[in-house]
Amino acid sequence: MNTKKIISETKAIVYIVLTVLLVKVTVLEAYIVPTGSMENTIMTGDFLIGSRFVYGLRTPDWIGIPYTDIGFFIPYIKFPEFKIPQKGDVLIFKYPHDKYVKYVKRCVAGPGDTLSVIAKKLFINGLEIPMWEHGKYLTASMKKQYRQPDIFLSSETNLNRDNIGPIYIPKTGDVFQINEQTDWRFLLPIILMESHKASLVNDNVNYEFTLQDPNELFRRKGDPVVYENYFPKGRLLTPWSKAIKDEHFQYLLIDGKPISELDEYVISQNYYWAMGDNRDDSLDSRYWGYVPENNILGEALFTYFSIDLDSWIPRWNRIGTVIR
Repeated sequence: MNTKKIISETKAIVYIVLTVLLVKVTVLEAYIVPTGSMENTIMTGDFLIGSRFVYGLRTPDWIGIPYTDIGFFIPYIKFPEFKIPQKGDVLIFKYPHDKYVKYVKRCVAGPGDTLSVIAKKLFINGLEIPMWEHGKYLTASMKKQYRQPDIFLSSETNLNRDNIGPIYIPKTGDVFQINEQTDWRFLLPIILMESHKASLVNDNVNYEFTLQDPNELFRRKGDPVVYENYFPKGRLLTPWSKAIKDEHFQYLLIDGKPISELDEYVISQNYYWAMGDNRDDSLDSRYWGYVPENNILGEALFTYFSIDLDSWIPRWNRIGTVIR
């Protein structure tokens, strides 16, 4: 084989690989489902294709080695969308507490909505929303005296996964006043999701807030050394850390400014509430809160392959299943 032919075939292979990668990061999103949180709409072991362009094409925001977190995030450009996420859409998005992890959940509420879950029943703006066609419950409703302290905005009204709310879903342009009554446990994660920096600084401490949950890092990497970067050994804090008391927020800086110098905060993007169709076996917005618009990668469209992860036998009847 002559040298020219080898060079020509090598170029062709490189062009094909680059084209496939370009399509993957701009037009289509591929996702392998590792859990049963969306059963029976989506099954564990389903391989999904999602549309990236329907919510607006975007250039890559990360450069690195695929299927690792070795790399770095870069600024991206988002093009106009064909539609905004609607209630009922099945979203593929970056997990707000670990951007290296992708989730698939159903959008059940959007910007400006008020959501409640009462004895498992979902209410949006006061109207009950029936369970989707293939969704399911596994157990009876949790009683209100049973509390889950890790529930989103845990309080007297947000008790457990089956009794939450009312919770307002923020939208672009919403204005939150900054004063002594500001609920920083609600507002601070939003500020961080909008790419601002926040820290706790006084004469004795200097901690930086992050949305990257160390427990998620440990689950992904399996190395306890990740905890050493977080309080109490390290400088990193999460907004939901139990170590933070309400009185600590007086030392809060936003982009280097003391909160005493700020009068209000204006929301710069829309937010969504996502839940699994397998309601009793889903880590979703009931536990970690809102999905920011900028984290949404695409809409799940159909299953292009499926395999039983226990027996490793292909499920041919799942191929081509439309997600709805």
